[in-house]
Amino acid sequence: MTDSAHRLVYEELATPQEMHADCRAVGGTLGLETPLQRAARLAVRPAPSIHFDEFTSDAPKREIRISDAAARLANALHLHLD
Repeated sequence: MTDSAHRLVYEELATPQEMHADCRAVGGTLGLETPLQRAARLAVRPAPSIHFDEFTSDAPKREIRISDAAARLANALHLHLD
């Protein structure tokens, strides 16, 4: 059995500094970034363009469909849907 198998559940396993270092190591392995790293990455990103010709054309608009039941209900309430 390993040393950790002999430890009691309520025993302190590590110091807060060791646990913090473990958390940072796991975050680095998972590809997570700290708020400071995120701010540094965003700070060097180029600003978005404000030129009209660099925007894409109009996005397609969603179609709104009114069911027969909704139309009957609206007509009963005198809300005329066209």
